[in-house]
Amino acid sequence: MLTVLSELNGFDLLLNSLIALALVLAPVAMWHALLYKRDPRAAMGWISVCLLFPIIGPALYFFFGINRVHHRAQVWRDGGYQRRFVDFERGEEPLTEVPCDHQAEGEFAPLIRATYALTGLPLVAGNRVAVLRNGEQAFPAMIGAIDKATHSVDFCTYILENNSTGQAFVEALIAAVKRGVAVRVIIDAMGDLYSWPRISHRLQRQGVRVERFNPSRFMSQLPGLNLRNHRKLLVVDGQLGFTGGMNIGDRHLLEQSTSRQSTADIHFQFEGPVVAQLAMGFAQTWQLVNGEKTKIPEGPAECGESLCRVIVDGPDLNLDKLSNVLLAAIAQAKVSIRIMTPYFLPSREMLAALQTAALRGVAVTLVLPEKNNLPYVHWAMSNMLWELLYYNITVAYQPPPFNHSKLFLVDGEYVLIGSANLDPRSLRLNYELSVEIFDRAMAGELEREFDERLAHSSRVNLTELDSRSLFTRSRDALCWLFSPYL
Repeated sequence: MLTVLSELNGFDLLLNSLIALALVLAPVAMWHALLYKRDPRAAMGWISVCLLFPIIGPALYFFFGINRVHHRAQVWRDGGYQRRFVDFERGEEPLTEVPCDHQAEGEFAPLIRATYALTGLPLVAGNRVAVLRNGEQAFPAMIGAIDKATHSVDFCTYILENNSTGQAFVEALIAAVKRGVAVRVIIDAMGDLYSWPRISHRLQRQGVRVERFNPSRFMSQLPGLNLRNHRKLLVVDGQLGFTGGMNIGDRHLLEQSTSRQSTADIHFQFEGPVVAQLAMGFAQTWQLVNGEKTKIPEGPAECGESLCRVIVDGPDLNLDKLSNVLLAAIAQAKVSIRIMTPYFLPSREMLAALQTAALRGVAVTLVLPEKNNLPYVHWAMSNMLWELLYYNITVAYQPPPFNHSKLFLVDGEYVLIGSANLDPRSLRLNYELSVEIFDRAMAGELEREFDERLAHSSRVNLTELDSRSLFTRSRDALCWLFSPYL
């Protein structure tokens, strides 16, 4: 009898402890969701989970529901200074006034002013921009620039593969160091794992200053695992800059590669004053990983006709800057919007903006890869494409090889290029770098290339989407459900 009573008392103690724990954790989790979730649907969802499951619900919320990437990025950027709890999901201090860019004139004046207000960087004139298609054009130009460097090379990439292309870059960087050139390299720690043995080790052994972006060594760092540097950037002697979406590897050499991993892409070469902004983008990233501040010299002299501005985006104080620029550009469109991206999982705001643009009579066209290197992303995209097609937005799949290009074209004059994809990972989690270009000749060249690829692509229609099997639709919907984490 005493044993039974003892067991009952132990059970009562455990039950009372669980009830007390639920009474504490559930209200705290619901209060946090109420205050800090931007989307009322997300807030209501988490509050409901905590009410229905007062112990498991708060545990799930504290693990999955809090944007630790944004918080971690802010703390990291501020050198350990922790912003107030209430500010975790906010960006910069509120704007007291909207500054005006001196270039804000003509039909694109609202977009120019908006981007200036968001970035604080002016639109600079007198730039020359060259389009570099695939590795056949991009890699020789980049390596050639490194070979000619006289005092500095700043190189940032997500992936540097340990193959013939990667080794060619390594040889050029090592040779530059031996000539007395100051070489700095940033490789994302996750991207560095794509090659084994790690090519960064060889650079370090040869005296090249290399930093790995956010290496995770302990379980405590797991919340920041998605804190990645996706920027692709090369600045040589402060005079010549390269950026775009291309990683460094043999897969981009389409004329030589027979691999199923062959990847088409577009990169860009910049000359002129905008190179100083590209150098600033690298300096910010270097300071983030190394703590070392870099003095940015004045940009090169004017040498072309393009108006350009750099947009740095990340999960820290720069959160949502690129998203807002994209929304402003969509709102600005009067004739056409052309989008080419490998991954398209837009926010509800961006989806609504594209739908509204189509309703205004803007010709909106989206070109996606027919065969994606990430099948689950393709499945998630398939689940929401009907929301575009319903509004007469053109969606097309271009045939292999897999196309990794990122292009955003508006009205035959505005071009937005860079490292960012149109998905939550790029727009909410990664550090990205983009460049907006106002240049009718450049826009026209890219529009012609876009239309040529569209002509060889297969159009997606509602009938095709509706004819998917129940299993396929369920699979696609499930992947879409997890799209914020893909």
